Amino acid sequence: MDSAPPIPPTTHPTAPPTAPTLHRLAAVAHTAAHPAAAPCRCAGDLVGVLADRDDGSVVRHGGLVAKAHAPGTDPEAHGVRLALAAHQDVGGVFLPPVPLPRPGPESLDGRPVTVWPYGPPVDPEDPEAAPWEEAARLLALLHRTPPPPGFSDRLPDMRAPVKVALAVDRMRRTAPDHPAAVTVLDAWRTVPDGPGTAYRLLCHGDFHLGQLVRDTRSTAAAEGRDAPWRLIDIDDLGLGDPAWDLARPAAWFAAGLLPPEVWSRFLGAYQQAGGPAVDGDPWGRLDVPARALTVQTAALALAKSTAERRPLDEVEEVMIDTCARISGHRTG
Repeated sequence: MDSAPPIPPTTHPTAPPTAPTLHRLAAVAHTAAHPAAAPCRCAGDLVGVLADRDDGSVVRHGGLVAKAHAPGTDPEAHGVRLALAAHQDVGGVFLPPVPLPRPGPESLDGRPVTVWPYGPPVDPEDPEAAPWEEAARLLALLHRTPPPPGFSDRLPDMRAPVKVALAVDRMRRTAPDHPAAVTVLDAWRTVPDGPGTAYRLLCHGDFHLGQLVRDTRSTAAAEGRDAPWRLIDIDDLGLGDPAWDLARPAAWFAAGLLPPEVWSRFLGAYQQAGGPAVDGDPWGRLDVPARALTVQTAALALAKSTAERRPLDEVEEVMIDTCARISGHRTG
């Protein structure tokens, strides 16, 4: 298959928020963008909802965005993750948060609220320009960075393995009778229980191209050069095996969704930057995480397509077929 892997859609402001939480989140974004009740002169296309999903809601106002994180977010773990993203040791990796406006809520309906600079994302309409090498170098830098003083004992585990299990549970609840569910469960049984590694390095926990934005507040941007790419989304950040941060591109490559030359560029850039997630035999480290991410993608595809009462699309079918290769057979 020649197509590039799916890139999450570019987020542009849509309609003004209407739900109560979104409306209050929009007020946070407005106050952060215009302190001291300064008048708003932001163009209409710079104000609005960027995302409203189960895992988080994001509203933009001018050069800032406000995010309400997922319901059930552990406040202590969230606080440590947020503090790490603001730490100078990872300043070249993560887009740093912006202080919450005062007065302003630290949570909405029990969901932590954070404010961030707005950064232009990867363009899904131009897959040839996707910054695979830049992403690889950012991941390598993150993985090579020791946890700053005071974080080693407080930073939680990165959540990538947990998210696979949650996706399978969601499929079991919402699509138990889907003909392909057995195929996904059979593939899931090939993934060993437990972390299977003693690695305790800084990891993003949910890397994909949608987690990259340009840092328009950087020195480079101020000097008229290209704004550098930075990672966003701290919700799964933590300590663990960095191979999981390479697992999604590895799974796409194994499924035939990521062209070999792109995978080679990504992996080569990571290795050249000293990334510790792989060694001379990359698949010795990547096999289990890549299988797990294949299962996660396929399980979510079944859950979402069932909820939306639609057939699987081409990419989703490919991931089911890849599960069948992993398990040795396909049902449905």
